[in-house]
Amino acid sequence: MKKNAPYVLLTIALVALDQATKHLVDRTVDLKESIPVIPGFFDITRIHNKGAIFGMFSQTDNELVFALLTAASFAALALVVYFFFKTPSGDQLMKVALTLIAAGALGNQFDRLIRGYVIDFLDFYVGQAHWPSFNAADSCITIGACLMLVILFRRKSECSPSS
Repeated sequence: MKKNAPYVLLTIALVALDQATKHLVDRTVDLKESIPVIPGFFDITRIHNKGAIFGMFSQTDNELVFALLTAASFAALALVVYFFFKTPSGDQLMKVALTLIAAGALGNQFDRLIRGYVIDFLDFYVGQAHWPSFNAADSCITIGACLMLVILFRRKSECSPSS
């Protein structure tokens, strides 16, 4: 277990950062209020997301949808944890990628279970075109997934016969 201690600490730190930023927004920004940070590009806008990534299914109050999304999130987290422990200890970059994904999933799952929704607040836009609001946990998941893809594509190209 000692060899995984840095990843456990990273997970704890990222979940704590995610929860601290959500708590700060929860205490200082009203629901749907926008605070300009970089006018015309970036605001802090508090949104309650009851759905999945990028707000899919967020407009429903259906308990079955909520239960299915929660169950799917637990299943995905279990899969990430499984692959983390199957990954050789020397494959540190892959372990970091999986740690980022797990930390993000835990942060958002905590919100879903405690609040009944996920607090999103990072709002990037140009003119009227807004990227879906997100949070630190979503950033961890996205960065971890991108890192994993880079690792897998590099490995694939290293294994491919040169032409």
